[in-house]
Amino acid sequence: MASTITEPLASTMEEPLARLVAFEPTTLPVLSVYLNTQPDQHGRATDAVPYLHREFKALARTWAPGSPERQSFDQDVERILSYVADKIDPAANGVALFACWGAGEFFEAIQLAAPVSDNRVYAYKQPLLYHLAHIDEQYPRYAAVLTDMNTARIFVFGLDQVIVAEEVKGKKVHRVKVGGWSQARYQRRVGNAHLEHAKEVMERLAEIVREDKVSHIILAGDSVVIPLLQEQLHQEMNSTVEVMKLDIHASEQDVLAATLEKLQEQEATTSAEKVDRLMQQYRARGLAVAGIEETLEALDKGQVEELLITGALEESHLQVEEARALLAPEVPDSEGKTNSEEPRQASVPDQLVTKAKQTGATVTFIEDAALLESTGGVAAFLRWRG
Repeated sequence: MASTITEPLASTMEEPLARLVAFEPTTLPVLSVYLNTQPDQHGRATDAVPYLHREFKALARTWAPGSPERQSFDQDVERILSYVADKIDPAANGVALFACWGAGEFFEAIQLAAPVSDNRVYAYKQPLLYHLAHIDEQYPRYAAVLTDMNTARIFVFGLDQVIVAEEVKGKKVHRVKVGGWSQARYQRRVGNAHLEHAKEVMERLAEIVREDKVSHIILAGDSVVIPLLQEQLHQEMNSTVEVMKLDIHASEQDVLAATLEKLQEQEATTSAEKVDRLMQQYRARGLAVAGIEETLEALDKGQVEELLITGALEESHLQVEEARALLAPEVPDSEGKTNSEEPRQASVPDQLVTKAKQTGATVTFIEDAALLESTGGVAAFLRWRG
């Protein structure tokens, strides 16, 4: 798919998300394109171009030829097709593109090591961020430390890739046959060396946490040195610290896979606790709302502190909308257009996430749909209650 690579894979969503959130709604179409670019089972790169041609052809019919909307759309189609043909890194498993030529030639491209679940094209008044925000949470930025008594490997992972990989070597203590007081001195030397190693590792980790804005830490390795590392945790490391078993010689990809799985397991436990706390607040008429309508209203007022939304909600809403479209009669309007020719609009989940990002609210995706089933998949903690 790619021949001329101009951009590295994204290592953070912070800056592109900020630019997308800051985009002012417009009367011109803003295209949000999500592409799954993972190789197939035979290792061949997927070709998204035929899919895009079909989607763009259907969308083009929804604006009159020569209209400002159609002119902007046509320019964006050309830019997107050119980008997809020439500028996608073969290592990318997902790509997100946002374009509105009529709004200052706006164009944002994000290439990801993390996969995008499915190909999607939307036309709306602003960028649609549900999928991007979901990926950002599924593949968070975190640090992993693998260590024995003498050597530590420190990694920073984010968006399903290795961002930092370092090694910290301690001072080795060579053992000799001694006894009595000499043996005691030797044990003290060993203990001091291990403590110094733990201090050095945690000093470097603290620097990485500050520099790379790490929000979670995983410690793995020797059962003797792990408690020493925990004792040396700096006060500013208010991250969630998890401990697990892992071979210190494991490959980078094995470390990434194992630690991400551990992190996601912990997130599942945290999510259950968070939903329970929210429901207690809601039942007590405290700082919480539950349900789509109440949450949308609170977002409009800027009341929401943290939005909780089911991870698969957007997919389920699309299925409902598609089912309704199949059952609804295709009645042409005054311009001869039918329902199937209308641009794909923002779904309710997209609106919720985009509004949350625009008002500075935290977005938390709850992967276990059963936890929020009674609330329609949506709830929120509030900053204040009117």
